[in-house]
Amino acid sequence: MTVPSRRRAGEDAEVIVVGAGPAGSTAATYLARAGLDVLLLEKGSFPREKVCGDGLTPRGVKQVIDLGVDTRAEAGWLHNRGLRVVGGGLTLELDWPELSGFPPYGAVRTRLDFDDLLANTARRGGARLLEGTAVTGAVTDERTGRIVGVTARTGPAREPVTYRAPVVLACDGVSARLALSVGIAKRDDRPMGVAVRRYYTSPRTSDDYLESHLELWDRSRPGQPVLMPGYGWIFGMGDGTVNVGLGILSSSKAFGSTDYRALLRSWLDGTPEEWGLREDNAAGRIAGAALPMGFNRVPHYRDGLLLVGDAGGMVNPFNGEGIAYAMESAKLAAECVVQALARRSGPSREHALHGYPVRLRQALGGYYRLGAVFSRLIGHPTIMRTATRYGLPRAALMRLVLKLLAGLYDQRDGDLTDRAIMLATRLTPTA
Repeated sequence: MTVPSRRRAGEDAEVIVVGAGPAGSTAATYLARAGLDVLLLEKGSFPREKVCGDGLTPRGVKQVIDLGVDTRAEAGWLHNRGLRVVGGGLTLELDWPELSGFPPYGAVRTRLDFDDLLANTARRGGARLLEGTAVTGAVTDERTGRIVGVTARTGPAREPVTYRAPVVLACDGVSARLALSVGIAKRDDRPMGVAVRRYYTSPRTSDDYLESHLELWDRSRPGQPVLMPGYGWIFGMGDGTVNVGLGILSSSKAFGSTDYRALLRSWLDGTPEEWGLREDNAAGRIAGAALPMGFNRVPHYRDGLLLVGDAGGMVNPFNGEGIAYAMESAKLAAECVVQALARRSGPSREHALHGYPVRLRQALGGYYRLGAVFSRLIGHPTIMRTATRYGLPRAALMRLVLKLLAGLYDQRDGDLTDRAIMLATRLTPTA
C-alpha cells in the first residue's frame, strides 16, 4: 500500500532543514525517521572542515548515542575519562561523573569526519541531502507573512533556485542568515565568545583527559611572564596530533580588540618545548569562529521558522560547548514539527510549533541564565584568578563545578550536588 504524500502542490518537501551540521543533520534524521519528507540543504560538500567541536563531553556523546551512532573506540572514537584543569599553579584531574542519564566518557572525533558521519546518518534515515546549495534567505507568503520556503544558489554556476515547504528549520550556524532575512537579530545583552584553534603534531596526542587552562601565560620572555585574557584547551586527537585553542568571552575587556591568532601563538610559545606546540609542528592553519551563547537570538519560533543550534544562540555560556546543545535543540524541534504536521494547518498546528521555544526554555532557560551570570564574572581577571586560587585546591567543590559547567547532572535520581544544581536552575528566571 502506498501512503499518499502530504505535500501540497508547489511544495518541494514537508520540511526544509537549512544546514547539515550537527543541528541540521540531527533534526533531519529524526524528522525523516518519523516518516516526513525532508529536504536538507548544505552550502558545502562533504567531507568539509569546521572550527572547534572535536571534543565531546558526555552530554554530547549522549546525543550521538541517542541518534543511533556507534560511539565505541572500535568505530573510530577516541574516548576520554574526564577533564584536567590547570590554573593557579595547580593541576586537577576530574573524572566525568557516574550518572544514569549520561555515559561516563567523553569522546574525540574531527569535525571533518563527525559532520560527514551525521549527514550520512540523515541520508540513511531518508532525508534528501543537497550539497553545494547556499541558502540566501526566506520566502514569505505576502498574504499571511508566514515563511513558506527559502531562496538559494546551487551548483557550480550558483544558479538561483527556490524551495518551498510549510515548515523551515534554520540550522545555518552563527551566521544565522535565515533569521536575519526575516529580521530576527541577536541580543547584545547575551554573552558571545570567540574561539581559535590549530592542530599540532605532538607527543601528547594520546591523553585520557581533555585539558583546560584557566590562565594563559606568555612565558616566551624569560623572567617576564604575562597573564593574557581568555582560557585555553589542549586535547589529543589520537592520530599524532593535538587540538589546541583558546576562547575569550564578550565580558572580557579584551574581547573584540585582540589579535586572537597572535594570542594563541604567544601562549603556546611559553608552553614546554617537549609538548611540540611550535610553528614547525603546526598541522594546518589557525582557524576561528564566533560562539553565540545563552539564547542570544530569539524568538526561536516565528511564522513557520524554527531556529536550532548556533542559529538560536545555543552554545553553553559555562563552557563554550555547542554540539551537544545543537543536537538537543534539534531533537526537540523535530519532535514538535512531527506533532505539528500530524495536524491540519491552522491554529492547532501553530500551537504545536509554539511548543518548541517553550520546551527549550524549560530544558535550558534557567541553566543558561546562570551561565550568563558566570560568564560576566569570569570576564574579570581578578575574579577569575581568585576563583582559581581558592577553588582548585578543593576537589569536592571542583567536582560540583565540573557538573555545573558541563551540564552533567541527573534530573531525577541524582545526588545532593545534582539536586542543588537543579534547584538553582529552577529558581533562576528564564526570560
